[in-house]
Amino acid sequence: MPESINQRIGILGGGQLGRMLIQSGIDLNINFSVLDPDATAPCNTISDFTQGKLSDYQTVIDFGSACDLITIEIENVNVEALKELVKQGKNVFPQPEVIELIQDKRTQKEFYKANGIPTAAFVLTSNRQEVIDNKAFLPAVNKLGREGYDGRGVQLLRTEADLARAFDDPGLLEKLIDFDKEIAVIVARSESGEVVSYPAVEMVFHPTANLVEYLFSPAAITSQIAAEADSIARLIIEKLGMIGLLAVEMFVTKEGEVLVNEVAPRPHNSGHQTIEANATSQYEQHLRAILNFPLGSTDAYLPSAMVNLLGEEGYSGEAKYVGLEEVLGVSGTHVHLYGKRMTKSFRKMGHVTIVDEDIESLKKKANFVKQTLKVVA
Repeated sequence: MPESINQRIGILGGGQLGRMLIQSGIDLNINFSVLDPDATAPCNTISDFTQGKLSDYQTVIDFGSACDLITIEIENVNVEALKELVKQGKNVFPQPEVIELIQDKRTQKEFYKANGIPTAAFVLTSNRQEVIDNKAFLPAVNKLGREGYDGRGVQLLRTEADLARAFDDPGLLEKLIDFDKEIAVIVARSESGEVVSYPAVEMVFHPTANLVEYLFSPAAITSQIAAEADSIARLIIEKLGMIGLLAVEMFVTKEGEVLVNEVAPRPHNSGHQTIEANATSQYEQHLRAILNFPLGSTDAYLPSAMVNLLGEEGYSGEAKYVGLEEVLGVSGTHVHLYGKRMTKSFRKMGHVTIVDEDIESLKKKANFVKQTLKVVA
C-alpha cells in the first residue's frame, strides 16, 4: 500500500454520485478527472473536467490514458475502450467484464440463475412480439435489457390489454412479485479479497416514477432475513470477482423469501445515508476498495433515513428550493444539493439525510422533509 495517494483517478460520469465520490476523496487528497457529456454536470466545477460521450471508444481511450485508475458512476460506458485501457496497464475498477455483464439486465438474470442466486422467474424476449407470445407469463415486469435506469425502461404488464405497449427491443419479462418490502445491501470488495457489507436498508418507491422516494436504515426485517440478504450480497460480489462497491437491490416476499432484483457496480442511491450515519461512507469505501486500502467499518452510529429531492411534477426550468430553511431547522438533518441548475419532473436534484435515536421520531422527520422541501422552477 502506498504511503501517499499520488494517483489520478478518472471517473466516467460527472453526476451527483461522482460529485460525492470527489467530496470524499478530497479528505484523502486524491486527484480526480471526470468525463461527462453534459458541460454543466455536477462535477464540472470541483474537478478536472472533460466534456465527452461515455459511449465513444476514442473519447474514453483519450480520457483514460491520462489517468492512473478509472472507475465509474454510471454503467452506460464503452467497455471495449476500458478493456483496451487495461491492456495498456491501467487499473479499471470495477473491471470492464463486470460492467459489461451488469449493463444488460438479461445477462444479469442469467448470471443469477447460473450461480444459484435467488431471483424472480423470467423469460428473455427479443421484441414486442415475443412478449406477446408469452402472455401466459403475465402479470409481469417488462424490462429493457440495456440503458434502462432511474425508472426508465421498466413497465408493469398486468393483463393482455397492456401488451400493446411492450418494449420492442431486447429485454425480459420478470414474474411480478407480491413482495412485502424492497431492501438493499451495499457490499464492497478490495483487490486483496477483503469484503465488508452495510446493514440492509428499506426503500420506499414513488408510486408512478419508479424512483426511490425515501429509505430507512436499518430495514425493519427479522435478523434471519437480514442475514440472508447479507449472505446473498456477499455471494454475488465474490462470484463476480468484482473490485469496488456493489449495491444489491432485493425483494422480501410476504413468505419471507429474499429475491435479487438488480445490482449496480458503483455507489448507489440506497447508500447516501452512510455519509452521516455510518463509520465509513459508501463513497470512501469505494475509494478504499479500488485503491486496495483496508476497508472501513460499516457500523451505523444511529438509525437514519434518506429523502430524495425530486423535481416537482409539472415544473421545468431554473431550480428553486422551497422550504429549505424549515428543513435545516430540524435537528439531525443534513441537506445535499447536487448543483443542478435546471429542474424537471422527477429529476434527482438532491437528498436529505436524517439521523435520530428514536425510530418513530426519525419517520416523522422524514415525512416532514418530504412534505416541506420542494424543488420547483
